[in-house]
Amino acid sequence: MATMFLIVIYLAFISLGLPDSLLGAAWPVMRPDLGAPLESAGLLAMIVAAGTIVSSLLSGKLIAKLGTGPLTLLSCLMTAAALLGFSFAPSLLWFALLAIPLGLGAGAVDSALNHYVATHYEAHHMSWLHCFWGVGATGSPLLMSYFIKEHDSWRAGYTAVAIIQFALVIVLLVTLPLWKKVSAERTALAVEREAAKTASAGPDFVRKAEAPPAERALRLPGVKMTLLAFLFYCGVETMVGLWGASFLVGSRGISPVTAAGWISLYYGGITVGRLITGFITMRVGNRTLILAGQLISALGACLLLLPLPDFVMLTGFVLIGLGFAPVYPGFIHETPARFGRANSAKLIGYQMAVAYTGTTFLPPLFGVLASRASIGLFPIVTLIFVVMMLLCSEQVIRALKRAVV
Repeated sequence: MATMFLIVIYLAFISLGLPDSLLGAAWPVMRPDLGAPLESAGLLAMIVAAGTIVSSLLSGKLIAKLGTGPLTLLSCLMTAAALLGFSFAPSLLWFALLAIPLGLGAGAVDSALNHYVATHYEAHHMSWLHCFWGVGATGSPLLMSYFIKEHDSWRAGYTAVAIIQFALVIVLLVTLPLWKKVSAERTALAVEREAAKTASAGPDFVRKAEAPPAERALRLPGVKMTLLAFLFYCGVETMVGLWGASFLVGSRGISPVTAAGWISLYYGGITVGRLITGFITMRVGNRTLILAGQLISALGACLLLLPLPDFVMLTGFVLIGLGFAPVYPGFIHETPARFGRANSAKLIGYQMAVAYTGTTFLPPLFGVLASRASIGLFPIVTLIFVVMMLLCSEQVIRALKRAVV
């Protein structure tokens, strides 16, 4: 039963990944049809991300009221309906309106499932969880590329992805009773473990396990730099997916169909990297993997800067994706270990909110920069964001070491 439950969670993360890469892959073709300026994609991404911020901040209350299973089902249903609406939307205004339920549908379930896996499962499950996000994020640009090439229709691409999303809704509906049953079992097991720890550790353990107020949790060493690292990571991950195809078309003269396929390989790098990372975490710690991933993604960004053949640029996108693979799940899974299990629920909620803040503002800001200057600045800005993320991450480790001393 526990295995079945994990499969359902993984499927839910596919539903989170499906919409994330569609807009960037289709935008070079959508923009002329809608008569929209280049930076409008950033505005739509900002609306989606704003919805995820709101719902992630409310995730604790929503889970308490609805439960994780019903909330996941509702989230997937909202995103499926929004994607289907995109396939019929006649103007940019309709896209902006439909972006609201798309964002709201993603945020709460993201926070809830991340916290559950970080608290109750090993690091490899966290990597594989986000690997399934990558399955959705990789598959949807491939579908979009197919429908643009074979049917000359980005709308059909959105329809196809919406159908897949509705199929996942059916799976979640059928397995809905399983959520409560497994939740009760996991809760009972957690209570037994905590009771055993309390008995062996004495009264001091109970005092340390009590969660401090929110403002005290934010003052823990390393927390603020962790939040900044989340901001830069999610900002640059979304920026590459959103503007990568436009960079290839506008700056390197690559066809929209080929560009969409290349962006799918970027998400493919994230997906395959997280699958492999899940096995590596059994031998190597999260901190080492996070640092290695950041350095690999910086190398990939550097390759995009150089006037080299097209296949080298393709390698750059794949390397960026592979480098990103261990960073986000590693950050989340380290939260209970770095800041205490009692603080992890609050802090993961804050991390989700700050992460979505990064996706809300950084990609649109680049869109404005690209429209005012040049889309050719894409590799430079990507490298800057990766380096900022790396510096923040290293500052967290230094702060934790000073706190121990």
